[in-house]
Amino acid sequence: MKAIVVTNQAAGAAGMRLVERPEAQAAINDVVVKVHAAGFVNTELTWPSTWTDRLGRDRTPTIPGHELAGVVTGLGYGTAGLSIGQRVFGLADWYRDGTLAEYLAIEARNLAPLPDDIDFTVGASLPISGLTAWQGLFRHGRLHAGQRVIAHGAAGAVGSMVAQLAREAGAHVIGTGRAADRQKALDFGANEFVDLENEPLEDVGQVDLVFDLIGGDVGKRSAGLVRAAGTIVSIVGPLETKRADATAIDFVVEADRAQLTEIVQRVRDGRLRTNIGVVAPLSDAVATFNSTERRSGKTVINVRPIEQPTKADASQNMVSVDN
Repeated sequence: MKAIVVTNQAAGAAGMRLVERPEAQAAINDVVVKVHAAGFVNTELTWPSTWTDRLGRDRTPTIPGHELAGVVTGLGYGTAGLSIGQRVFGLADWYRDGTLAEYLAIEARNLAPLPDDIDFTVGASLPISGLTAWQGLFRHGRLHAGQRVIAHGAAGAVGSMVAQLAREAGAHVIGTGRAADRQKALDFGANEFVDLENEPLEDVGQVDLVFDLIGGDVGKRSAGLVRAAGTIVSIVGPLETKRADATAIDFVVEADRAQLTEIVQRVRDGRLRTNIGVVAPLSDAVATFNSTERRSGKTVINVRPIEQPTKADASQNMVSVDN
């Protein structure tokens, strides 16, 4: 099978290669998925799990990518809940070969059914962004209606999901980012927007929840805006500024079939729009990942020719390119 591999951490994306690899085989509780589309997060080449196993041993050459949409072609021993020929999408394990390949062996529990009216490109854009937003807001942030939320990076792949889900839950959403991202953040559900380069973040006043996708100085300043008994949720590491009267949580997103089902249903009925920044075929993946152009939104690689949805309403999904 064709696959993208990395072998040299120092080389980063420049060390990516499109090669032939043995076709994936299903272990116990696995399925084999014929991958149609795969999402990619640029920072994953800095993650330890890309390069070493759980015991810290080198595991290169590694196939990166953790988001996928495709069709089940094989079942491992003891696998239940999915069937051959079923359309699926989901989140691959951090320590196993990933989704930038024609086939993937993955635990069945990491996948959810992909409805026929959602195309594979959209399906592959949802797992990390959607699950991160869902778990940060509802599992860790305990968000409820009437609260004020800061969504940092509100025009990005994760931030736009945070803004939409928080707005749907009845929260007042304050998006942040660069000046050029203002309208996009507002279009994705932010009630107001702060240009972090030119406007004082502190002017927003107190909030109940900060969803931090940036860290650093922005994270430190955000901590002071959380009201007593509020929550700071981060995916960029532990909060440097401690608050005795507020909860600070940093977390790593986990696969969850029920949550994936909730997310894709919202896409189907128009409550949630995916934020795709660039789409490229597998043959152009290496060049795409090495591009120096600034992009906002999810990068998706179409491993196979694009499948058109059978009855999707085009208004359900937003596809945008930011150069």
